[in-house]
Amino acid sequence: MMPFAPGDEVHVEALGKGFVREVRNGARYLVELKGRSIVAGEGQLTAVSGRKRRNTSGSNSAQPSVPDPGSASHAATSLDLHGMTVEEAVAALDVFLNDALLAGHANVRVIHGRSGGRLKTAVHTRLKQVPVVRGFRLDPVNAGATIVNL
Repeated sequence: MMPFAPGDEVHVEALGKGFVREVRNGARYLVELKGRSIVAGEGQLTAVSGRKRRNTSGSNSAQPSVPDPGSASHAATSLDLHGMTVEEAVAALDVFLNDALLAGHANVRVIHGRSGGRLKTAVHTRLKQVPVVRGFRLDPVNAGATIVNL
């Protein structure tokens, strides 16, 4: 038996409450959270007390809509973090990675710049925490960018 099913209300670690939209392979779930869809690993989810079921049929007009995964195929393959604070960059990185996953991209680039190193450090720290990231490395041609394998 799967721990979570579509419609289950869950708490996503460090992000808040949402509900399961669909179950994916590899103990991953598509979770709608604050009007966005993210892919989360089973270890990042906690059942909300009572495990209430939400109506996922779309008949509830107050329920936010989830973009069609097929429509995200035009998602960007690179993200430029120049001019952002560390907090803004980490938030933008999370959204970018989820959009890239939904679009089916295998590799993406994160441009963080070379000066100071705070953004690069924050990006690498966050990438180590995201279960769907298979690996990452500095771009051998540009030390101000990181190549991420999804």
